[in-house]
Amino acid sequence: MSSVLQLNNVRKAFAGVPALVGIDAALAEDAYISLLGPSGSGKTTLLRIIAGFEQPDGGEILFSGKRIDGVAPHERGIGFVFQNFALFPHLSVAQNIAFGLENRVLDPVTDQKVVAARVRDMIALVGLSGLEDRATTQISGGQKQRVALARTLVTEPSMVLLDEPLGALDANLRTRMRGELRAIRERCGVTFLHVTGSETEALAMGDTVLVLDRGRIAQSADAGTLYSQPASADVARFLNCYNIFSGEVAGETFRSSVGNLPLGGQHHSAGQPAYAIRYDRVSIRPLGMPPAGDEVSIEGNFVASEYSGAAINSFFALDDGRVFEVETHLSHSAPEAYEEKGRYALAWKREDALVFT
Repeated sequence: MSSVLQLNNVRKAFAGVPALVGIDAALAEDAYISLLGPSGSGKTTLLRIIAGFEQPDGGEILFSGKRIDGVAPHERGIGFVFQNFALFPHLSVAQNIAFGLENRVLDPVTDQKVVAARVRDMIALVGLSGLEDRATTQISGGQKQRVALARTLVTEPSMVLLDEPLGALDANLRTRMRGELRAIRERCGVTFLHVTGSETEALAMGDTVLVLDRGRIAQSADAGTLYSQPASADVARFLNCYNIFSGEVAGETFRSSVGNLPLGGQHHSAGQPAYAIRYDRVSIRPLGMPPAGDEVSIEGNFVASEYSGAAINSFFALDDGRVFEVETHLSHSAPEAYEEKGRYALAWKREDALVFT
């Protein structure tokens, strides 16, 4: 698959503090790309550099094969959807969408029949039919986001940048808009680069997920690979679904603060030594039940459980004081009731662990 955007050794610092440290990435044509990272990782800086709102200190940016660092934002053919939508409150839905067509610097559209036809098609595409004459102060958050997206798409960019596009919406609407954004992108056939700090959102949305950590691309992979095989303990931490122990490898065991954990599973050479086991790979058992020959087992005291609809997350205090989390999918069985401060065995298969050396 060919690339629409190529980043080569892109660097940026503010007042001598590095924000981006040698970013290399290739974004595929006609794809949904998620850019995931914690606050301060450089996500918005990278997005603004691609858009042209900031200039890099070094490196190069190629868009459709042509170098664009130094090119003005309105000449790049890249659309930008802001987190707060940035709509004009004094204009109607249709007038907001038409604004970019009528007022762009290059080739503004002056024929009102052409503008009306393009706006009408875009309104149908994003599901706003019937709201054309409504003021943007009289529509919902999800509808505002569709207006902002339509205003960008009507100018026919080759790529759209979305800065935390679901951040201003409530939880139910965020979930619904995920599917709608993907469907709109597929109908348009352009690449979306969606910046988010939510691991759930990044995994649900992206054909490819880029993980940004301290100004570097820590991993680029499809959602399934990222979830099952994070490239480092830091990436596993961002995914918020792994229990991670620090320590060191010694022979066939991993020495940690909760004891020696027998090795098995996948080994990765990345960063500081760590041992990771995903929340949903752990079984909770009565104390005294011996682990099978291919299992690892530790002990912990039950603290509390949280329901999240399809699953229940149970929290245990380990002997070193840390909290250990277990996720149980309720489709497997009815939820167990655990005794408060009761001691339990927490077991998992050796092969399910990830070891970073």
